[in-house]
Amino acid sequence: MQSDKHISKSFDQDLDEAIRLFLVMGDHAASQVAKAIHALIDKDDTLAQEVIEMDFDINRQEVELDEHILLLVAKRQPAAGDLRLVMSISKGVVDLERIGDEAVKIAKMANKLAAQGKSAYGYAEVQHLSNQVRLMLHNALEAFSQSNAEQAFEVMRNDDVVNEEYQSAMRALMTYIMEDARHVSKVINIVWVLRALERIGDHAQNIAELVINYISGQDVRHSDYALVEKAVQEANDRMAARHVGAMSANNMSASMSTTDSELPDTD
Repeated sequence: MQSDKHISKSFDQDLDEAIRLFLVMGDHAASQVAKAIHALIDKDDTLAQEVIEMDFDINRQEVELDEHILLLVAKRQPAAGDLRLVMSISKGVVDLERIGDEAVKIAKMANKLAAQGKSAYGYAEVQHLSNQVRLMLHNALEAFSQSNAEQAFEVMRNDDVVNEEYQSAMRALMTYIMEDARHVSKVINIVWVLRALERIGDHAQNIAELVINYISGQDVRHSDYALVEKAVQEANDRMAARHVGAMSANNMSASMSTTDSELPDTD
C-alpha cells in the first residue's frame, strides 16, 4: 500500500503494521472461503472442520487489530487522509470477520450435505458463483494493498454480476425442487451456501468502497456509478499529485546533494 511518509518514523511503523495485520487477516478469510468450497465439492469432512476451527484465528486477529488501531489513534491522533485510512481498516476488519463467519456457514453445510449423500443438484451453481465471489474478494484486497481506486471500482461493478448469478442459481434450484421434491432438504442446504457466497460478495464490495473512500475522501456507499466514477477520478488525481510531489522532492534532494558535493573545500 502506498502511503505518505511522516516525520515520525514510529507513526509510519504503527500504520504499516495496521495495514499488514489487515492484509494477513484478509488472506486468512479468503483461505477460509476457498477451503469451505473445496470441502463442500469434495465432501471432505476433515477440511470442513478445519475451516470451522480456523474461525478462532480470524476472531483473534480481529481483536488484535482492533487493539492496535485503538492504540494508534490514541497515541498518534492521525488527521485527514491518515485518519480515513485508519478508519477504513477499522471498518474493513468487520467485513473480514463476517466473511469468516460465512465461510463457517458453508463448512457446516458441507458437513450436512456429506452426511446426506451428494446430490446432483446445485453444485455447478455453487462452483460458478464461488469463483466469481473469490475473485471479487481477491481483487478488493489487492486494491486495498495497492491503493488502486480503479480496481476497487471494478470490484463494485462485479457485485452486480454476482447478484445476477445468485438470482439465476436460485431460480435453477427452485426448478429442481419442483421437478423432484425428494431433494428438497439437500437443495435447501445448497441455497444457504449460495446465500453465504452472495453475502461474501457484499463484504468484498464494502472493502472496495472503503478503498475509494480513503483515497478520494468521498463516501461512495449507496451512490450511483456516475458519482463513484467521479470519486475514482479524484482519487487518481490525488495519487498523481502525490507522485509528482514525491518526484519533485527527490529531484530537489538530489540537486542539493550534487551542489554540496561541488562546493570548494574550505579547510
